[in-house]
Amino acid sequence: MNAIIVGATSGIGREVAKILLQQGWNLGLAGRRVEMLSDLQTAFPEQVRIARIDVCDPSAATTWLALAEQLGGVDLYLHSSGVGWYNPELNEEKELATAVTNGEGFIRMMNVAYHYFKQTKRRGHIAAISSIAGTRGLGPAPAYSATKKLQHTYLQALSQLSRKDGLQLSFTDIRPGFVRTDFIAGSNFPMQMEVADVARAIVRALKRRQRIVTIDWRYRLLVAIWKLIPRPLWERIRL
Repeated sequence: MNAIIVGATSGIGREVAKILLQQGWNLGLAGRRVEMLSDLQTAFPEQVRIARIDVCDPSAATTWLALAEQLGGVDLYLHSSGVGWYNPELNEEKELATAVTNGEGFIRMMNVAYHYFKQTKRRGHIAAISSIAGTRGLGPAPAYSATKKLQHTYLQALSQLSRKDGLQLSFTDIRPGFVRTDFIAGSNFPMQMEVADVARAIVRALKRRQRIVTIDWRYRLLVAIWKLIPRPLWERIRL
């Protein structure tokens, strides 16, 4: 099986890549800091191809397609690229960078993957790591919450479109809770999870081709409760 992971240089994407490599997958690994992928290529020279992809760069789609060709075809695309900040001060630069990367960049990569599977008529799987933040607006991270909601909706729309187009295409919207990464460093977010644990849960969900997976059970419960809170009350909660 062959997969491309964009955003594999660190964090969740890198941990998922390690697991898939140990399971025998052939991977095209990409990210902005391509030098951080050289150790995986050295450790798995027959299984790994690497490329520099910045999802905000219009050339990203061309590079993605070249990587797919190097692999000899793609069965799974996992989008693990994104940015976000704990930003209660509403730093404009951070908010706009989040919107461009998680919005424009996300759409660009979803489009190239969708068109690839449509044109090749290959049975495929598109997955993206979004967040539970897309379920309700979080005051300390407005742009992050909004762009994750965009991702939820975009995947839903693509899933509907794929049926109209008659494609053999599965979608997985991966919604982790708060993972111990640089994004939440210095925050008071509760129930922080370890990257390795989240990666293992993601691989299980990919294998089952789950449409939506919230990681982990505590966050499934939390999100269910969030959805029951009336908007006026939610907007008075201090996070």
